[in-house]
Amino acid sequence: MLKRMFSNLLDIWDVLSAEVRRVFTDKTTITIFFLATLVYPALYYYIYSQEVLQSMPVAVVDLSRTEASKRFVHKLDATPELTVAYRCTSLTEAEQLLCDHSVHAIFLLPDDYGTRLANGRTATVTCFSDISSFIYYKNSLLGGSNVMLDEMNTIELKHEAAAGVSGIEAETQITPIECDDIKPYNPGSGYASFFIPALLLMVVHQTLFFGISVLCGDANENRRALRLIPPRLRGRSRYRVTIGRLLCFMLIYIPITLFDLWIVPRMFGLPQLGSVADVILFLLPFVVATTCFAMTFGTLFARERMSTLLCCLFFSVLLFFMSGMVWPQSNMSRFWLVFSYLFPSTPGIEGFVRISSMGAVLADVRSEYLALWVQSGVYFLTACLSLRFIKRYR
Repeated sequence: MLKRMFSNLLDIWDVLSAEVRRVFTDKTTITIFFLATLVYPALYYYIYSQEVLQSMPVAVVDLSRTEASKRFVHKLDATPELTVAYRCTSLTEAEQLLCDHSVHAIFLLPDDYGTRLANGRTATVTCFSDISSFIYYKNSLLGGSNVMLDEMNTIELKHEAAAGVSGIEAETQITPIECDDIKPYNPGSGYASFFIPALLLMVVHQTLFFGISVLCGDANENRRALRLIPPRLRGRSRYRVTIGRLLCFMLIYIPITLFDLWIVPRMFGLPQLGSVADVILFLLPFVVATTCFAMTFGTLFARERMSTLLCCLFFSVLLFFMSGMVWPQSNMSRFWLVFSYLFPSTPGIEGFVRISSMGAVLADVRSEYLALWVQSGVYFLTACLSLRFIKRYR
């Protein structure tokens, strides 16, 4: 019994050591595994390090030129989101500035703005936003809405004062219920705090998938898929071969994953509310599932060394979209929701974001955690079966 166990461990060790030599003698794989996983996190954080866009330049077309319209423009310029960079005399002039990207929004106050307010009627303020970026639209809407609400409060206070009601009594009548806007997990509404954790996990998923696929494609292209397996194992247990290869990539990628998903966010001040133990326990099945998925796909479909490059680029956007970070999964069709769970990135992103950004514990993400372990088991079996297919095919 002990002799057989020792023989099995020796077989696994032979496969592991052979796979390690393949990884560290392949320049493309080294670039993907080590350089890309170091460069991409720093690059993405550098791009989104500002977190929020402040003092976005806008143009104002004040056709009313009354005290009320000037007060609105002054408040607009005082918001942290916007700054009035141009005061135009016509909408055509402002549209030219928007086309030149000198401003990213236009606020139009019509000529009857002050008159309608003085007569107690509803006035209109029109906002034209640059939608080439969601951030521009968000700042235009947020800054304009805040000014509008504050101006409505000012107008109501003036009406109450004219009716003989002022001070605390007037404030109470205008706002009988106070509302506090509290964002517990992203108080600064930072884009990097929302976007980067999911993006970093997608980087880990795609680099691991692409690196393994390159190795499998190289073996299939040069008809070395069987020769890479130790001779005494070619007709014996495929499970030992798969376990050996799996351990190789786990030993390489678990430290890389912890660096990208735990150390890098702390280096750049991104939120890390979860414990390191929960992060490690959650990422373990993620790395196993991704490795086995990549070995299955690479063995069966990677016929050439770089044949999976286009596939990797295409699925990167699709997988990030299906993860729920771009569009809520509740609004997806059932087909796409089920299809998304074929990939480890979907439960991985969902669970990791909740742990790192929302302080969840492992019990709070039990469904995603279980899904990753199920994927690990299924893709481990398919990885073993793919070796059987290659053996028969060759």
